[in-house]
Amino acid sequence: MKQLKFVAALAAAAMLWSCNADKASLSGTLEGVTKGDVVVKVLDVNKMKVLDTLSLSSEGKYSCSVPVKAGDPEFVYVYYGANKVASLILQKGENAVVVSDSLGNYSVSGSPESELLCESDKAQAEFAAAVALTRSKLDKLNPSSAEALQLGQELYRNYVSYYRKRVLYVMENNKSLTTIPVLYENVGEMPVFSQLTDALHFRNAYDSLMTVYPNSKYVKALEAEAARRENLFRLNNNLSQAGEVGYIDIEMSDINGQKVKLSSVAENKKVTMVYFWASAMGDQKMFNQDVLKPVYKDFASKGFEIYAISLDTDKAAWATAVKTQEAGWVNVCDGLGTASSVISTYNVQQIPSLFFIIDGEFVSSTGVKNEATLRSFLASKLK
Repeated sequence: MKQLKFVAALAAAAMLWSCNADKASLSGTLEGVTKGDVVVKVLDVNKMKVLDTLSLSSEGKYSCSVPVKAGDPEFVYVYYGANKVASLILQKGENAVVVSDSLGNYSVSGSPESELLCESDKAQAEFAAAVALTRSKLDKLNPSSAEALQLGQELYRNYVSYYRKRVLYVMENNKSLTTIPVLYENVGEMPVFSQLTDALHFRNAYDSLMTVYPNSKYVKALEAEAARRENLFRLNNNLSQAGEVGYIDIEMSDINGQKVKLSSVAENKKVTMVYFWASAMGDQKMFNQDVLKPVYKDFASKGFEIYAISLDTDKAAWATAVKTQEAGWVNVCDGLGTASSVISTYNVQQIPSLFFIIDGEFVSSTGVKNEATLRSFLASKLK
């Protein structure tokens, strides 16, 4: 009898430990797949860590436990090959159930934050697909054509509309951790929240989330990002109020690894065009080839220079593109892509974007939209 009581006590203790364990459970079904592995990864603030590699059953099922501390939910992602097939935010004690296909379409139950994240992911995927479709059309057009201009304007309007919807999402879901990936969203090479004034959204999101998740490492990281953006915002205000400051200097490496300052270029030229682009986008490579090269050839000898800042993350691919195009102007890249500080410094909201430095003064409003208006603008400044 004593032995039975001891065994019962052990069982009760084990059950109590299980209930109090710092973990969540994840089970899923990968429809249409009967073999292979899925990889479960956990976000560690700014990098991914592999938690487990799970073999699929003959019915495409898998399951695992995820360590989760109370008050510190985890961002968890499931991959099948190179495709992300589920995104979750798991809290201690949750039992999340995922149903997905191999392409990344999924649904989730048993985890309220994960369910909300799923809906947010769908909205982002739909917008990204629409942008990709428009860009594929642009790739087939002459960048200076009327149709290309119309599509570019449509792309910009859709971006602005999407940005406003995401601002509304952050405001309406200010106590949800799903606002964090929304604030860091990229569409193509561009961050959705790229304006200097977006510092306010980051700060408000942090203040709200701290009341719910004061111990979350993701919320603490959000505070650091909010502070960084606020500093940039203050810096921009200070510079805009300093009459003697014409523009903010930039220093980046060219294709030979040599540091080139914007000021060293602009001080020797009548007009310098500061040009933000990405070689990964075909329409922008065409713009370089079909528009910028002829314009540069005609105006370089008259005091015109281009300081082209690439927002690529693959510097080797960027350097190859520059060499292939034989672009004679200054080309620089820091390899940070949308994380580059120049995006906030110059308030770049889309690419391509261009600004001008004329006789040492920064000019953003020029009316330049295509080859014709660029030629007209340069002709008026380089007489």
